[in-house]
Amino acid sequence: MSAPERIPPGSVSAAGTGTDADAAELLAHGELTVRGRIRDASNAALFCTVALDGREATCVYKPVAGERPLWDFPDGTLAGREVAAYEVSEATGWGLIPPTVLRDGPFGEGMCQLWIEVSTDAELLALTEGEEAEPGWKAIGLAEVGEGQTALLVHADDERLRRLAVLDAVINNADRKGGHLLPTAAGRLYGIDHGVSFNAENKLRTLLWGWAGEPLTEDAVTVLGRLRAALDGDLGAKLAPLLTPAEIDATRARVDDLLATGRHPEPTGDWPAIPWPPV
Repeated sequence: MSAPERIPPGSVSAAGTGTDADAAELLAHGELTVRGRIRDASNAALFCTVALDGREATCVYKPVAGERPLWDFPDGTLAGREVAAYEVSEATGWGLIPPTVLRDGPFGEGMCQLWIEVSTDAELLALTEGEEAEPGWKAIGLAEVGEGQTALLVHADDERLRRLAVLDAVINNADRKGGHLLPTAAGRLYGIDHGVSFNAENKLRTLLWGWAGEPLTEDAVTVLGRLRAALDGDLGAKLAPLLTPAEIDATRARVDDLLATGRHPEPTGDWPAIPWPPV
């Protein structure tokens, strides 16, 4: 097989997949055909089409065979953690991660995720010259912008981002960058690239610190309560083949901590709070 063509992120979209459940079925059982390679990915990421019973969609396929070993994530696979993050997202009812499945493909078992076309109209991150965030924005921290100058990095005070911040706290996402936020023209917001999540040790690194220390919304508390019960039931069973027992126990503990404090987590100082590069 010849080397796949390099495909720039966001250049194509999926259509006609129906509901998220329909898309997941298509991803899991459709015929997967590699069309190109997504450039700038740190691990093997292939742009594909998947077809089943007259339906077709575009997707990303990340084979386990193309993963680079990580010293701080010695167990399991990136693909398994990607699917686990999707299962947790689905259990919240917020639908924050594109349909994602674990399946066999042209290069062996891997993660297969629906391709999302990004809307360029959404403003989620910005740099401002002021010392405080303007209304409608939340401060992240100071960023170097060249020649010894700094600016305040902010993110939108957006309920979709706030829900994603809660999800990241639950799954212990160690790499929530700006480029991992995918707003759509239909108004949905997705997060992608969750391969370095679920570590049993605290490794939360994110740009979404704007609500740090603030009380959780009533919606979030309700969802977390439901999620905690699911972790002892159906969700726990779904995660068992994807994560280690210690990682699942740590996920339960993080939900317990969020419910006990009733607040968004704050940086601990034990781990870099913001991923690099941030976007």
